[in-house]
Amino acid sequence: MDLSSVTLFPATPEQILVSRRQTWPEWGGKLTEEQYIEKARLMDTMEYAANSKLITWVLAPRDDPTTLDFMCSCETYRRRGLVQYRGSNGHKSEIQEVVCYGIASVCTPLDKRGRGYASHMMRLLHWVLSGREAEYNLPEFPIEWGQPPPEVEQAGKGLFSVLYSDIGEFYQKTGPGIVESGGWETRDPISTVWEVPQEPFDLQSNSGFTWLKHEDIDQLWAKDVELIKGSISDIPTLTGSTAFVSFLPDEGVASFQFRPSIAGTEEPVSLDILGVERNHTNGGQPTYAVWSVDIHPSPPTLVVIRLHATEETFPDLIQEVQGAARRHGIARMEIWNLPKDLVDLATPLGGKTFKRDEHLPAIKWYGEGDTASVRWVFNEKFCWC
Repeated sequence: MDLSSVTLFPATPEQILVSRRQTWPEWGGKLTEEQYIEKARLMDTMEYAANSKLITWVLAPRDDPTTLDFMCSCETYRRRGLVQYRGSNGHKSEIQEVVCYGIASVCTPLDKRGRGYASHMMRLLHWVLSGREAEYNLPEFPIEWGQPPPEVEQAGKGLFSVLYSDIGEFYQKTGPGIVESGGWETRDPISTVWEVPQEPFDLQSNSGFTWLKHEDIDQLWAKDVELIKGSISDIPTLTGSTAFVSFLPDEGVASFQFRPSIAGTEEPVSLDILGVERNHTNGGQPTYAVWSVDIHPSPPTLVVIRLHATEETFPDLIQEVQGAARRHGIARMEIWNLPKDLVDLATPLGGKTFKRDEHLPAIKWYGEGDTASVRWVFNEKFCWC
């Protein structure tokens, strides 16, 4: 393949439709192809995608950028994130709000696989998500690739990007240069799961806790944003860490997890309760959990997408989440990347903690220093895409 003959373009509406038809066999589940297309169309209008936050990209010939016979495609979501720099002397910078990205739906058509197209697309993706200025840590653009991909007004200026790999460490090899390294590095693919005993469920939450419904979630995310901002500085600096980064759950980022119920065609579990919060009128640390349902593979799993608790409140919170799972007839529960002090408490509560071999969170840093020195905090399911 002559790498200089192809580059990365934002997809036209016609190319987006073709891309979605190509991804349907892999991710459509029980939806028909047309139901899958309609569901994607509805998702385009949601907060996490609107106003060009969602861009579909295609790798296509430079001389035919709108062709429907493109080589491969992917999606990116522009998001708000936080960064705090850490010095070896213990210095902590002010927390800064930055642009960052989530990457999803990497797909190569069957007749074009095995030719290196997806690898090249992902290498070029760094050049449209980051910036071309000196403050962004990109190498010189390889002359073997021709000219850099065109800059896109609605993209770029990202300080970090993440993806969730189902093909192991493949993406670590797809850095911004010709060397097969310097790409996205896996971070903490840890799950804790419970088999939920199907005991009778009291429809009233235990004293001191309140169920959260759809109309309550945005208010919780607003509070969670402030908690995350206030908590980063309290996280101890690990040896070698030069920056801490995090996504923020508002502006539709965490609500992305509720998307299976939009179309209402393949969702076997109808959730009337999406979370639970402990009343803390007397002060103290907030305690809450928000969840969605993962329906693939069957049977469904209640996945806690965001959790905050102390060692004292965690056992009661887990009891509440299990009660919600029973209410909806779900027998399995999962939490991503619990803090270590809570992992130690989860085991006597019936939780089993292990390293996942799918949905591997992986990050690429575009700021000063290298990706290995960056710590991704609040690496929970709320920011998955």
